Amino acid sequence: MERDAGLSDAAPCWHAGACHCGRVRIEVFAPRRLELLECNCTMCARSAYLHLIVCAADFRLLSGADDLAEYAFGTGVAKHRFCRRCGVKSFYVPRSHPDGYSVNARCLDRATIDSITVRPFDGRNWESARSALDAR
Repeated sequence: MERDAGLSDAAPCWHAGACHCGRVRIEVFAPRRLELLECNCTMCARSAYLHLIVCAADFRLLSGADDLAEYAFGTGVAKHRFCRRCGVKSFYVPRSHPDGYSVNARCLDRATIDSITVRPFDGRNWESARSALDAR
């Protein structure tokens, strides 16, 4: 497949992804060079979640809406959605960005990703670390 001559290799594109069984399929519009957050909160550390935070307009749930279950804890603001069949959480509505989504980069197809940079986020001290997310 040839790329348009006017497009940079780093130009944003639609990245495809899915849960393990493939019932929940997603797309996310993001750069080819992904900048991710690795959170150390109890939820993310246990699931090895790598966050790609995007606005709602840059996210599409292609299939599997009926296959999703939801889990909320603590403040109840975050809506953790996972596939009822395989248990994988490919995306959710994060507490930090309730008008957007956090996509688990581990669920994205690698074909459209040029590079990945991972930055730690201190989710165990969420209240004090939250302001760092606005600086992105």
